[in-house]
Amino acid sequence: MAQQSSAFRPTRALSVAAIAAAGLLALSACSPADSGGGEENTSEYGFETAEQVPDSPITVWVDAAREPAVTAFKEAHPDVEIEFETYDGNAGGSGSFQSKITLMDQAGDGWPDVVFSTQQNDAIWASKPAAGGTQGFAAPLNKGLLDQDFLDGFVPGANDITTIDDVQYGLRNDLAQTVFYYNETLLEEFGYDVPTTWEEYAELGDSLAAEHPGYILGSMGDSFMTYVYYGGSESPVFQSPSAGVFHSDTEAENSQKISEIIDGMLANGTLVQDSFFSAEFAEKYADKLVGVPGPVWYTGAIFQGGLAVPAGEIGVSAPLAWDGGEPAAGNVGGGVWYASSHSENLEAVKTFLEFVTSSDEFQVELSSGYPAYASAAEGWLAKLADTGYFVNEDFEQVMTDAAASVWDGWNVTSWSPETAWAKVVIPGIASGESVVSLLPAWQTELENEATVNGYTVE
Repeated sequence: MAQQSSAFRPTRALSVAAIAAAGLLALSACSPADSGGGEENTSEYGFETAEQVPDSPITVWVDAAREPAVTAFKEAHPDVEIEFETYDGNAGGSGSFQSKITLMDQAGDGWPDVVFSTQQNDAIWASKPAAGGTQGFAAPLNKGLLDQDFLDGFVPGANDITTIDDVQYGLRNDLAQTVFYYNETLLEEFGYDVPTTWEEYAELGDSLAAEHPGYILGSMGDSFMTYVYYGGSESPVFQSPSAGVFHSDTEAENSQKISEIIDGMLANGTLVQDSFFSAEFAEKYADKLVGVPGPVWYTGAIFQGGLAVPAGEIGVSAPLAWDGGEPAAGNVGGGVWYASSHSENLEAVKTFLEFVTSSDEFQVELSSGYPAYASAAEGWLAKLADTGYFVNEDFEQVMTDAAASVWDGWNVTSWSPETAWAKVVIPGIASGESVVSLLPAWQTELENEATVNGYTVE
């Protein structure tokens, strides 16, 4: 989880986003069993620390996209010895972060010092003690380990998803509100307007398929599309209205309407099934993506990255709304950094966390996403404005407003909504089934996962 230019004030402008995105998210971040955190501890950091070994190396787990953060840190802090391992980043709700830590908990050894996860729900399990233990993997950050002045520098509410019973267990790397990206060059060539509603988006798909076959408006090939299309359309598919409670309604009006739109666009070819991150997508559609709803990190990861679209072609408009309604943004990730409560060099961990979340060297110069740290967000936006990449000068304000429009009816639980989508819907679409026909099975799988994770289904 891009805006205007000179007048942007990230701390104030995004505080509304915090409230909108937090809401029920923070509430549902409490585990259905217990809120975790172990026994009360009176150490200077609020948890039982390992014996500290100053100058000992720290080990960091990152996904491939965050490797530049480690490289930048090494250049800025050559005095801190750091090793890193690349893993899948828990992408798609793979559960790899938790499964790896569980094995280390069982062995009582080998934990990394810092972990990056693409998922927003890991604080729920990482804050709880392993069997027979007294504290979870994730170290409390707001009990003395990190200075409050530093924590206050984040966009207000950005870290609510990592905070349980007033204890903060992680640092948000970036925000991930959705907007609508459009290729102005193609729209002008074809004589189409930028859609502002889901209905207009579907109509544009019909026109494009009939008049310019081969051009597209997005893909359903990635499991995070649940957030883009269902979170962004205010569909009550993944809700936790209170701690330990799960609710899903795929028969709701919005759930049905957006599914019908998706089916229509899959049928006419304006939604495809290739992953945005596949080489095939870039080869086929680099010059054929007319518009797409998606998170602000598409800026660097998709348009400037995989598709290599040159400056002066892409514009950014508000999240799509339903006809007669207000724009609602989905929230598509926004990774989180965690410190290990087992670390033997917490001073180095502190230095690393502060750097990767707030420094210009990474967040402004190298990050593809909209930084969660307010001063870094300001720099990131200013850099984009200076490049002239987007065709509309108000792109910064558009993205700021989108951050304030994140729908609070899509919640965080102890498991990811992506797994059920990947298990039921993606293969179903691939075999020729409609999304509408798959909705009952998708809801059943979501409810089964809720039950397995100790939630009461209502």
